[in-house]
Amino acid sequence: MIKLLIFGPTGSMGHLISRLALDDSNIEVVAACDVDKIGDSLGSVAATSDPNNIIINDVGELENIIARTQPDVAVDFTVAEATEKNSVICVKNGIRCVIGTTGLSEEFLNQFENLVKEYQAPAVISSNMATGVNIFFKVLSVLSPYLKDWDIEIIEAHHHRKLDAPSGTALTIGNIIADSIHSDFKKIAKFGRDKGPNKRAIGAKNEIGVHSIRAGDIVGDHIVLFAGPGERIEFKHQAHSRDCLAAGAIKAIKFIVKAPENKIYSTREVLGL
Repeated sequence: MIKLLIFGPTGSMGHLISRLALDDSNIEVVAACDVDKIGDSLGSVAATSDPNNIIINDVGELENIIARTQPDVAVDFTVAEATEKNSVICVKNGIRCVIGTTGLSEEFLNQFENLVKEYQAPAVISSNMATGVNIFFKVLSVLSPYLKDWDIEIIEAHHHRKLDAPSGTALTIGNIIADSIHSDFKKIAKFGRDKGPNKRAIGAKNEIGVHSIRAGDIVGDHIVLFAGPGERIEFKHQAHSRDCLAAGAIKAIKFIVKAPENKIYSTREVLGL
């Protein structure tokens, strides 16, 4: 039985993950933490499959909650500011983490990688845990080298409440493409284009464009446009609901509890891709 701590159970992703975890016979939700405490019992959850009935603990009491409940894994799909604080506390207590929060700083990721090794608590960090999008990543890594002389543009669309832009998934796509053509995404990425003269650097090795749309309740669309002389290819992934992300998080929870190496894993490794 996997003892699970859930961060942000009142959020859209946290709620879905809570529902799946509570219905899974291999997972015991031992605690749930958010910025506000609901209920009067630290480190316990109601024995119910309804995530609305989870007793939510004040995240300010995290050390106490960990000591009381001894979780094996913590799952976090909240916001970068919270994740960067709470996951450090978890890993220092030997808790393995599954993190789907986007917008994490490079400074944090470098620090966290060192902590994972030091405290022997492997983690999964992924901008997108959906099975389909990770197959999308894999295909891009194979396809891109054949089209490195073409122009490549990434277009992503999400709901108007999303805080970070571009999406973590779009950044992952950019890095995958750049790595596969032996280029540096940080040096060649062009995020949007200003009004007026703005000539494109021709070819993917010189520039990869990234464009963000924020509108309505779009769950998540990602298009990669490969454009060559006289023809183009559009490669697209659409998430119809967040259920695919929550299901991926459950797979990652079950994977990380048995992961042999003290490192940060990707969802592609979780899926054996």
